[in-house]
Parts: sequence; structure tokens; C-alpha cells
Amino acid sequence: MLQIEVFPENVALITRTLPPKDGKPGRSFNEQIAYAHLGGKFPVEMKLSVQDGQLPYAAGTYSVDASSFAINNYGGLELKRFGLTIKPIELDL
Repeated sequence: MLQIEVFPENVALITRTLPPKDGKPGRSFNEQIAYAHLGGKFPVEMKLSVQDGQLPYAAGTYSVDASSFAINNYGGLELKRFGLTIKPIELDL
């Protein structure tokens, strides 16, 4: 199972603004730093998209929700380009 971890120092949102271009208005995106555990020695830094009005993800360990996957034009499994959804992993203590 792919694990994504948000550390306490990465709970804040980062807002990125793109300037207007070709007559189109500028756009803003909310992101949050997280780390994907891909099986190597260290997790890999990634950015989570956070929708407008959505609270940032709390510190903790998450898994990728099944709704985040799609089948591409060639029949292969891939993550959706937009709308990655993660859910907390319930740890057995």
C-alpha cells in the first residue's frame, strides 16, 4: 500500500498564483508538502493539491483513496491528474 505522510512542519498551505496569460485570468492553487513512501530508504517529497475552502491535511499517515485512480486510453492504471484524494491510515496500537 502506498503511504503518504504529512509531517507537523508541513501542515500549512502554500498558495501558488499564476499570472494572467493570453486573455485568461490569473489562477491560484493551494498545495501542501507531503512525503510518499515509495519503497526506497527515504520518502520522496511531493505536493498535495488542496481545494479552495478545504482545510490542510493534519500531520499523520495517509493512503491514496481508490477514487484517485483512473484507467487511461491504453487500458493502464494511473493516478488522476487532478483530484488526488487521501485518507488517514488507522494504526493498530
